[in-house]
Amino acid sequence: MREISVNGQKRTATGKKASKLMRKEGLVPCNLYGEKRGENGLPVALSFQVSYSEIRKAVYTPHVYVVNLNIDGEQHKAVMQELQFHPTTDALLHVDFYEVNETKDITIGIPVKLNGLAQGVRDGGKLNLSIRKINVTAPYKSIPEVLDVDVTSLQLGKAIKVGQLHFEGLKLATSPEVVVCSVKATRASRSAAAAAEAGK
Repeated sequence: MREISVNGQKRTATGKKASKLMRKEGLVPCNLYGEKRGENGLPVALSFQVSYSEIRKAVYTPHVYVVNLNIDGEQHKAVMQELQFHPTTDALLHVDFYEVNETKDITIGIPVKLNGLAQGVRDGGKLNLSIRKINVTAPYKSIPEVLDVDVTSLQLGKAIKVGQLHFEGLKLATSPEVVVCSVKATRASRSAAAAAEAGK
């Protein structure tokens, strides 16, 4: 996985009013969840803020990053677990980070990359990508930047499901029945099939 560095500052003021003021100043409220647990056994969040101009490079991108957080001089490695956007303006409102290390498994969505020219496309069909990311579970150092899926032998009218895929060292967390991609018939492919049938 790619890595990116972001600086943050701890925040003491929380709640809607404080968060609103923060955003007006070009800051984004964040929480970092890690190993630390409270008396109730639930994870304790470290509340901090980052500059929107810094965090946007990790958010508005097709890539998935491990984020090297520098929070008031404290170093943390984390992945973005949940992002909240404004429903109408799409502005980034809040980010939850999850701390990682080299041995602990994480579950994260990794982009799918289709490789090859599908047989079904050669026969006049159209290749459709149904999901852009597949959730995988592994230590972050074992997780690739993309998941390469070979579609060369994919026939017209057929699909590749998550359950048919295997990636070394990764456990697939997306349901095995989910369709990754398929080749659908087009008018041209149906005409070619009909012509071939008529010529027999």
